[in-house]
Amino acid sequence: MNKRFTDGSAGDANYGAIGPGYAQFRQPDPRIAAVIHAALGDAKTVLNVGAGAGSYEPTDRDVTAVEPSAAMRAQRPAHLPRAVDAVAQALPFADKSFDAAMTTFSVHQWPDLAAGLREMRRVTRGPMAIISGDPDALDRFWLARYAPEVIATEARRYPPVAAFRAALDGDIAITHVPIPLDCCDGFNEAYYGRPEMLLDPRARRACSAWSFVDADAIGRFERTLKRDLDDGSWDETYGALRTLPTFQGSLLLIVSRPG
Repeated sequence: MNKRFTDGSAGDANYGAIGPGYAQFRQPDPRIAAVIHAALGDAKTVLNVGAGAGSYEPTDRDVTAVEPSAAMRAQRPAHLPRAVDAVAQALPFADKSFDAAMTTFSVHQWPDLAAGLREMRRVTRGPMAIISGDPDALDRFWLARYAPEVIATEARRYPPVAAFRAALDGDIAITHVPIPLDCCDGFNEAYYGRPEMLLDPRARRACSAWSFVDADAIGRFERTLKRDLDDGSWDETYGALRTLPTFQGSLLLIVSRPG
């Protein structure tokens, strides 16, 4: 754990600084939610690790949420259960406590991916559903041209697909999840057809990779993207994305079932 983060964040991003306002831009998208909930099968009890503000938690099951960041726990809506203050690599639950487990947009924050996945499997009887990003697919996104530092940061932080295969036993299925054009979960690629959104500092702040990029790079990004939007250059090159129903980017679903 990085001791400089006073809100208890267990990962490498300071959610004490970037967490406020996160829930406004990171609403669960129902189409991505359907993919996750289907992967959980008929589980009645579900563990959500790195639960954040509660995105993608099913409301028709008994969910136990784990979240180490106080800033994120404070944003959980009243209809969701209060989150346990704990980290993935040291879950405070007995073996086989849950029918299923899930984690979304969280594993890149874990200091030890293998340890966290082992802990999830230890406390889970059935399927584990993991949403992450494929570092090898990030360059499909136009942001690689305008903010290569952000793409490099995400590529460094996202675990490679091979790391999941090495850490998980049993039956493992890994698939790319299509990102909808009007995706309401504002991770970077959610704006593939709405580039103007990434000119909003609040939207960028809800994507933790931007917090690792210096002010000069962000200023250059803002200037060049705004220029290309104003003069039509962006639309000349990427305009077809504005009407593309879904984008095959880096979004991954990893499902692990015990052997």
